[in-house]
Amino acid sequence: MSGVDREPEFTASIPALRRALVRARAALGRDLPWIGLDDPWAVLVSEVMLQQTSTARVVGPWRRFVAAYPTPESCARAPLADVLRLWRGLGYPRRAKSLHDAARVMVERHDGEVPSACEDLLALPGVGPYTAHAVASFAFHQRVAVLDTNVGRVLARALANRPLRSREAQGLADALLPRRDVAAFNQALLDLGAQYCTATPRCDHCPVRRHCRWRCEGGDDPAPRSAAVSRPQAPFRGSDRQVRGRIMAALGEGPMSRASLARQLSDVEVTRRDALLAELVRDGLVGEGGGRVALSGEDLTRY
Repeated sequence: MSGVDREPEFTASIPALRRALVRARAALGRDLPWIGLDDPWAVLVSEVMLQQTSTARVVGPWRRFVAAYPTPESCARAPLADVLRLWRGLGYPRRAKSLHDAARVMVERHDGEVPSACEDLLALPGVGPYTAHAVASFAFHQRVAVLDTNVGRVLARALANRPLRSREAQGLADALLPRRDVAAFNQALLDLGAQYCTATPRCDHCPVRRHCRWRCEGGDDPAPRSAAVSRPQAPFRGSDRQVRGRIMAALGEGPMSRASLARQLSDVEVTRRDALLAELVRDGLVGEGGGRVALSGEDLTRY
């Protein structure tokens, strides 16, 4: 916290913070293309892309993806290899496969539409509680609270001034919801956490600082790392994730022999490279046969 500035008008209560967020909503708004969009599929794509990826990195790929696949059916019909190529640069390609699988489920079970019920959303591949709640709120205007790392920081600092367990944080998020305009309120809460109540908070400029318990009482940051809402990411450089990304990027150029792939990753220890390639095959992201490898579903004889 940037200095403990005790303010006599401090009120650490759910109604007070709710009112402050409603008042600050317009000022908090970010110019993101999926906000306020009346298209459940486009909203779902944005939320899947935003899993473990910063907003700035998502905007361009999101635009390209929804232009190429404007409906669940168009995505379901596409070869997985093409979907994976379009995902390039976002990392965590398992999300692309999950979205492709989810599109197929929507075609098979939901008439090609994104389901509106949280339980149906949770049954889709790659959709967890946050994504299900976000789609239900932003796409279908249901009265459900969204809880991610950004929101978790706000709750731990402004309301509790102590670390929260995930279940406690969800309970506070639920209690904080207003009776109406829930989607706009959830977005304001996300925007607050993303712009002010960040890992290194901007307390002096926060529009709800008068209602923050941590600012009033001081003490250690109650929301370190990921605010106990999600697991923090390990460093990328030199990680297995980086090597898997390099394999996927190489295969994005087309099928190749194992020997050609080995030459492109000659700086990676052989046992490690082969183990990570086998992992990608098990995950259904890469296909192999006849000494050649390719993105899943692609013709191994091409090129």
